[in-house]
Amino acid sequence: MRTLVKPGRSYWFVFTATMVVFTATFLLPLAWVLVGAMKPPAELARIPPTVLPETWVPETYADAWNFMDLGRYFLNTLVVAVGSWAVQLAVAVPAAYALSKLRPLLGNVVLGLMLATLMLPAAALLVPMYLTISDLGLLNSPTAIWFPAAANAFNIYLLKRFFDQIPDELLEAARMDGAGPVTTLVRIVVPISRPVLAVVSIFAVVAAWKDFIWPLLVFSDPAEQTLSVALQRFAPDTPINLLLAGLVLASLPMVALFLAFQRHILAGLTAGGIKG
Repeated sequence: MRTLVKPGRSYWFVFTATMVVFTATFLLPLAWVLVGAMKPPAELARIPPTVLPETWVPETYADAWNFMDLGRYFLNTLVVAVGSWAVQLAVAVPAAYALSKLRPLLGNVVLGLMLATLMLPAAALLVPMYLTISDLGLLNSPTAIWFPAAANAFNIYLLKRFFDQIPDELLEAARMDGAGPVTTLVRIVVPISRPVLAVVSIFAVVAAWKDFIWPLLVFSDPAEQTLSVALQRFAPDTPINLLLAGLVLASLPMVALFLAFQRHILAGLTAGGIKG
């Protein structure tokens, strides 16, 4: 029989040191931005910098919200993110279900071609995508974000791999009860797939919320711009503490979303089968 060897002090020292270093690497920049927004501009520009504000200015966040009219851009970004999420699910779920369970002719070829698009650099797609959106007259419209986001090969592949784990016997039983492909998808497959749907939803919303290059190209009208584009436009003429406050406010919804659904993300990424 093998004997279990308990980790020694050196192991716990290395483990603890590694965790502290990685945690500090991720959290210190966030803490600096959060606290830096509450410093006056002159103190922010001081060398060497102060760790904590000598003069606390917490009203900076309210001033940033009013100065940059962030409410408008929050609403624009919310419309873009929610629409992008809905369109991606509307396209990815039926496509993955068809490739996984309906098995159409040349389905593997179609899947391979979709996965091949992941090898293309995103910058190479900007020009043809922009020309297409421009020809359709969709510039300065949320649909300019929604339609390109619908064709997400990674999400389709992720959903297909999960659908592959659903027993065919379960779907066959639904067919024997008279359920068609659409009914089977809606009433059987989708409820079972809530963990992976949560993962895809998080990916879709976060990607749309933080995207910068594509919204910068398609939203030339300042009134229609998203948060990331608006903050970049305000940067040259905005006090640095107000700009930092705007960055913090823009990131809070995504941080809250991750904290609220982190269990679903882990469950969806590690789901490898379905228990009977």
